[in-house]
Amino acid sequence: MKPGPIVAMVALIFVGIWLVLQPTFERTERIDPAAQRFEMTLGSRQFAVEQRARADSTFEYHTKGLPSADELGWIGSLQFEAVVAGELAAWENRPGFERTLLGFFNISSWLNFGWIAIGLLGQCAFFGRMMVQWVVSEKKRESVVPAAFWWMSLIGGICLFSYFVWRVDFIGVLGQSTGVVIYARNIRLIHKQKRRLARSAAEDTR
Repeated sequence: MKPGPIVAMVALIFVGIWLVLQPTFERTERIDPAAQRFEMTLGSRQFAVEQRARADSTFEYHTKGLPSADELGWIGSLQFEAVVAGELAAWENRPGFERTLLGFFNISSWLNFGWIAIGLLGQCAFFGRMMVQWVVSEKKRESVVPAAFWWMSLIGGICLFSYFVWRVDFIGVLGQSTGVVIYARNIRLIHKQKRRLARSAAEDTR
């Protein structure tokens, strides 16, 4: 076995781990090590909050993951409560079907449906590859793995790899990073076999 595919597989695993850990580091990095940290959920949005005491015995807050407050830096209790109340009101004012749908997919905005579509495309490609393999095998009355199986596997693997990176899902990234290399390697082997057969056919006709 050539070392190239193994090296590519290991490299993709490390790339996937790095991509998954980046947003995690951003969420867990503390601006003030002495601040108390906790998580909050508003509708379908989750974000981190840091709380620290002021000299006048009141508190101020800093958020990570709530754009309307992140850019404000450290803010007082009243301003923080106003931001949270505004975000909550905006969520409650959305139509019921919208809140249900966003909550069902665990996303915070319609723009994230693009990532959902990528994940669904990958899952459909994975389902479709098995259907293609099954139909071809039934027609030939023997177990056959057509080239379309590997192409659909590669497309599905890349889509799901991207989706799991966006979801910050280490297990999903780990599973797809190894598979993508295997699918690509099988496609390359198929093309190399076709070239060998074409050369042999050309030599036989001479």
